[in-house]
Amino acid sequence: MLHDGRAIRVAVVGGSRIPFCRAHSIYRNVPNQEMMSAALDGVVTKYDLKGQTMGDVALGAVIHHSRDWNLARESVLDSGLSPRTPGLTLQRACGTSLEACILIANKIALGQIECGIGGGVDSISDAPIVFNDGFRSVLFEMHRARSPLERILPAFKFRPWHFKPEFPGVTEPRTGLSMGESMEITAQKWNVPREHQDQLALASHMKAAAAYDAGWYEGEVVPFMDCEEDNNIRRDTTFEKLAALKPVFDKTEDGTMTAGNSTPLTDGAAAVLLASEDWARTKNLPISAFLTFGKLAAVNFVNDEGLLMAPAYAVSDMLKQADLRLQDFDFYEIHEAFASQTIATLKAWQSEKFCRDRLGRNEPMGPIDLSKLNVKGGSIAIGHPFAATGARVVATMAKLLAEKGSGRGLISVCTAGGMGVTAIMEAA
Repeated sequence: MLHDGRAIRVAVVGGSRIPFCRAHSIYRNVPNQEMMSAALDGVVTKYDLKGQTMGDVALGAVIHHSRDWNLARESVLDSGLSPRTPGLTLQRACGTSLEACILIANKIALGQIECGIGGGVDSISDAPIVFNDGFRSVLFEMHRARSPLERILPAFKFRPWHFKPEFPGVTEPRTGLSMGESMEITAQKWNVPREHQDQLALASHMKAAAAYDAGWYEGEVVPFMDCEEDNNIRRDTTFEKLAALKPVFDKTEDGTMTAGNSTPLTDGAAAVLLASEDWARTKNLPISAFLTFGKLAAVNFVNDEGLLMAPAYAVSDMLKQADLRLQDFDFYEIHEAFASQTIATLKAWQSEKFCRDRLGRNEPMGPIDLSKLNVKGGSIAIGHPFAATGARVVATMAKLLAEKGSGRGLISVCTAGGMGVTAIMEAA
């Protein structure tokens, strides 16, 4: 993109997040806004932004209360940024905060803003619980009444079943299947062995633990609620322990997916500061990496393909646009919604038939070097607060590239609804 005759490159300055914690544990009484504000405050403190005005802040949550309708703006007002900083609340399922970063990056590339923050938050512990439509109907009838008697009479319509609460749905409305149940179908279609899933899960835990033990996450993960580290990481797990767990989505002998090789329900928040190259240098802020490409895709998961296979398409299209091969990357951050999903995607890129018939390629995209995959741990170990994962991954990739001083990284996030959000980052 040209602005005043110059190409505007989008710099990723860096990110901050609170520790990701298993649902109903440390953050069980903490609402989305408080967690999101803490992650934003981490960015503000880290980069000395107190009282400064950002061009825009895009944040989101997948599960939130009606009171959170203006989540981004309210979190901004809590964060220490100038009240003149606007906020945009958005949602693209598990790709929400990666989408938020891409949106901010696009505004910077167009010259609309000089800097902004993308991020996301989710709480399973504080999920909204509502009453059914029958209960609501009686309440609205009482609310519309014009006299005391008219307000009292509808109350006699209440029945015991009206008081049964409804929890947020965990199934796809189009199929009636949970994400795990859908992924079991994909795992069987792509012949993903249980052994491979457990191996990937074990690697996720070992890499995350090693990164924390080496102090790698210092400065990126800010303490919150007396917690300093993602509390899902299992330093003591072994392949044998993972292999002993029973399948949870398909409990027949065909089931392969367990609580150990799937992401846990998680609470947490993350945010990333992006800017034009000029703005960052003027503020004497580090440029960790550049966000150079972003791509979306969706699949017909109801009648045709796996629910979480859209990233296979998005990455392929993005690489064509960038004129790159799948092997042209130094790091890969592929969201581990389930170990089987990550493996199925890798197998799809190696399938001549899939690449020819589905991706329009003359040959398979090929394998990747697994030593470059999720090198500081993935979602299985770290956890997955739905709308926060994308920002976590962007911040991690930026730091990896900054440390290496060269190269590029590939990001891939699958989402509910059969969508995928992907991006390419390059070292500064």
